[in-house]
Amino acid sequence: MSKLQIGLLALAVIVVAAPVRAGEWPTHFACDFNQGHSWSYEGGKFKSAPPADLAFEISNIDLDKQSASLILGGQTSNTLKVVRALNANTFIEVANEGFLNLTTVYDRDAATGKYPAVHSRHFGLFGQPMFAQYEGNCTAKTDSK
Repeated sequence: MSKLQIGLLALAVIVVAAPVRAGEWPTHFACDFNQGHSWSYEGGKFKSAPPADLAFEISNIDLDKQSASLILGGQTSNTLKVVRALNANTFIEVANEGFLNLTTVYDRDAATGKYPAVHSRHFGLFGQPMFAQYEGNCTAKTDSK
């Protein structure tokens, strides 16, 4: 392979792997997670069960400032930290109790127009460890401001 071919290949990799620029990413998502599993720790071991459906919105997404807002039930409930990645952005919520919720939204699927997403909750209830993993989609939403 010539030096020119190597250089062109390296440039192609950089262009394809470049993160989405802030102006190209929606600033508001409506997310729906209707599949997944949850686990609770009882009697010395984890037990699994299907979780209830989950829906929320992520708004005020500012990739440059790495911040966003979580909307639950129509009310803004928490500030999110944004971690940018190749072909995805992860939104991290630190709940009031210190537990973590993470949502990774991937680039738009050209076939469906939706953004595939996964959501993970790490928490506890009455002193018992619990966690849940969801899969679903987010849809770009126009802010009504």
